[in-house]
Amino acid sequence: MKILLPADGSACSLRAVDQLIAHIDCLREVPEIHLLHVHLPIPIGRVQAHVGKETLHAYYLEEGQQHLQVAQQKLDAAGRFHTTHIHVGQPAEVIARMASELACDLIIMGTHGRSPVAGLVMGSVATRALASPVRFTPTFVLVDEGREVGRITGYASDEAFWGLLGSMTGGTADHRP
Repeated sequence: MKILLPADGSACSLRAVDQLIAHIDCLREVPEIHLLHVHLPIPIGRVQAHVGKETLHAYYLEEGQQHLQVAQQKLDAAGRFHTTHIHVGQPAEVIARMASELACDLIIMGTHGRSPVAGLVMGSVATRALASPVRFTPTFVLVDEGREVGRITGYASDEAFWGLLGSMTGGTADHRP
């Protein structure tokens, strides 16, 4: 199983890392974790007249490493091997592209928990990334009294599905067909 874990150093992205670590034992196999940071591009314009490509590349790399540092430390402390990716672009587009290129079975990412209205006004990387076309994404949505309480997107196998569903429901949903 391949898991894409976008992170930007924010509290919500670190909660996603914590959730992966807390529930990783539900998976049948040890996953291949891809930790991703996407840096928004600096408008080039006159910048390149004063800053060379190498300097700009070094800046993106240094910034990306800083944003991933805590997530890497958490994964390392949990003994979870991961591959780090740092890219420049529009986050939602890069996340969707990387998930496809790496053939990821699951994307685990945090959201800022904005209300639907605030999400429309301010936008959401998670929403835009999930709206992008993807290669393989069966989706299961857990609803309680008309309110979404959990979502499983892109599980790789029946075992992964039941493990994730069990973790979402506190183990009460192990009713395999």
